[in-house]
Amino acid sequence: MPVLPSDASVVHLRSGGTSVVVDLQPDTAPAIVHWGADLGDAPHDTLVSLATASRLQRVSGGLDRTVRLGIVATAASGWAGTPTLEGHRDGEGVGALFALTDLRATEDTLELYFTDSEMQLSARYELRVTASGLVRARTTVRNDGAGVYTVQALHTTLPLPWDATEILDTTGRHLRERSAQRHELTFGTHVRESRRGRPGADFTLLLAAGTPGFGFERGTVHGAHLAWSGNSRIFAERTPTGESFLGAGELYLPGEIRLAQGEEISSPELLGSWGDGLDELAVRFHEEWRARPQHPTRPRPITLNTWEAVYFDHRLPKLIALADAAAEIGVERYVLDDGWFRHRRDDTAGLGDWYVDDTVWPGGLHPIADHVVAKGMEFGLWFEPEMVNPDSDLARSHPDWILRGRTDLPPSARQQQVLNLAHPEAYAYIRQVISDILAAYPIAYIKWDHNRDLVDAAAGPGGAAKVHAQTLAVYRLIDELKAAHPGLEIESCASGGARVDLGILDRTDRIWTSDCLDPVERLENQRYTALVVPPEMMGMHLTTPHVHSTGRTVSLTMSGAVALFGHFGIEWDVTTLSETDAATVGAWVALAKRVRPLVATGRLVNADVADPGLDVRGVVAEDAASAFFTITQTQTLISSPTGRVRLPGLDADRTYRVQLVTPGGIVETPAQSPLEWAHHDTVMTGRQLAVVGLRPPVQNPQQAVVVEVTAV
Repeated sequence: MPVLPSDASVVHLRSGGTSVVVDLQPDTAPAIVHWGADLGDAPHDTLVSLATASRLQRVSGGLDRTVRLGIVATAASGWAGTPTLEGHRDGEGVGALFALTDLRATEDTLELYFTDSEMQLSARYELRVTASGLVRARTTVRNDGAGVYTVQALHTTLPLPWDATEILDTTGRHLRERSAQRHELTFGTHVRESRRGRPGADFTLLLAAGTPGFGFERGTVHGAHLAWSGNSRIFAERTPTGESFLGAGELYLPGEIRLAQGEEISSPELLGSWGDGLDELAVRFHEEWRARPQHPTRPRPITLNTWEAVYFDHRLPKLIALADAAAEIGVERYVLDDGWFRHRRDDTAGLGDWYVDDTVWPGGLHPIADHVVAKGMEFGLWFEPEMVNPDSDLARSHPDWILRGRTDLPPSARQQQVLNLAHPEAYAYIRQVISDILAAYPIAYIKWDHNRDLVDAAAGPGGAAKVHAQTLAVYRLIDELKAAHPGLEIESCASGGARVDLGILDRTDRIWTSDCLDPVERLENQRYTALVVPPEMMGMHLTTPHVHSTGRTVSLTMSGAVALFGHFGIEWDVTTLSETDAATVGAWVALAKRVRPLVATGRLVNADVADPGLDVRGVVAEDAASAFFTITQTQTLISSPTGRVRLPGLDADRTYRVQLVTPGGIVETPAQSPLEWAHHDTVMTGRQLAVVGLRPPVQNPQQAVVVEVTAV
């Protein structure tokens, strides 16, 4: 990597439409003075002036020298905001102060090296602007001195424009993950933390800040995501000295990170994106993830999961019939869910005993697995490797393998506890029993579940906290299983969508977006999950009309339309379908197969609509030659018929043919006359569709239509 001249005072990184400018003024902390829109091939002297123009004046009531947000900011430097590093040596040696000693940079990469000779610490900061325009940054601290250095906090930050005064993040619960909330970014710190040992249903996938009123189509917005699957902290901060920024880091439990001499710890990667509207911000994440060599590129198999069809009632004739019906309607992957292993007749026992229950499966899983494969489908299987029921052979044999901080077990959840995968013997056991099952059967896919928060997660009575080590052990286990079984795909499920982050998604092939399959609820969940996660990695299943999780009755058409924008599947006892419904479900499967190449490569777009009862979203091809949109109505509208809706994201100067392609055909009711454009050879320019739009059909609540747009 080239090294900048020693007198370099400013660095300009550029890639993918993004610029980052770093001020390296001597005798002050290096600082990012711009992150956002590409500044072009700017002359060096203008960049020096840009950096100079960002520096603070000294004011009354402050320190005798100005202190700005540095790349490595600590209290000893005079920084009074959230610091980059907090730590100590047995309660002493708390005053870390880093000096820049070396740097290396290319057009899109920067590495800065710091030392604190007095405290015998060193630090490294790595920043890269990728081809998608995403910023990836991390901070590393190393203990160079004798004795242990305890790290309490290690954060990485990215600056915000001063006019980014509105925050967007998400919250939620089981069955309702990633519900959006907005509020003003006021002076002070807005902090979101997860202490659940996983992100949790209530943690925010993205913390974004932008100009007031920013939407999906327009408004400058910057956002940050922490690629980590354990305890986390992410925050937005605004100071009275004119600094505004996003920051994040792993949330360390007391004494969890103790560095011996020569040891180091790196923060998880902070991924930052920006855009004119949330859609542009999101596409940077999607392009980044799709460019990975391990990203799933083959067509996402249409998946049927057995859970809501049979729950724990595993009977071979029923499961065979389910496979036959699934194959008839075009399913390509059949997943046998919870209940196949020893002692597992309900959720009170058996976790950890990963052996086929021969009282239920006297011939092993071969009869169902072989039948599924003979029908031309892949076979998948459910595991929950990180968990253990106290009522299990494993827990009775190895109670010391259960994470706990006291003699008594932590409060249970779903009658289960957490297996300490940082314990070498526990890790070896789980790796072996899963490997044995994978070797015995033609398993192409694991649904990897995680149905419990980590509470009081320590190495045993009076032991050390183990969330950090547990997270790394899970990563290693998944990596080793996939390396040993090429082609194996793994879904990350965690009480539905409680472990959705790019740390787990860098080694798995999709997420289970939510246990709630109600399409009305899924609209918001999927929209805000897709701000970070590429749609082809989001499990989206068509479900039974009477929704198990909400009790709501929904139309098959709406359920199918909402499931189109991801990895399509079915969660339904399809043996109960009438001939008519089976044909309709088959038509939705056929449409999902037709559009999945577009879903996996195209650009998601969301129209900012005036009526909260309408939802308009679509996927536009990379070359803008084709697209499909859904127009969904969740409630009655004040106006009927309602005003026109716009279809954004197309090539403004191309002409497109616009058609309704909803399986089952055009439904005119409850309108009393036809929707004229749907019966006409409708051709419009991309500009006309984005600016003027067209009338959506008159619909009852919980109805949807699919609109296909093809360049003429």
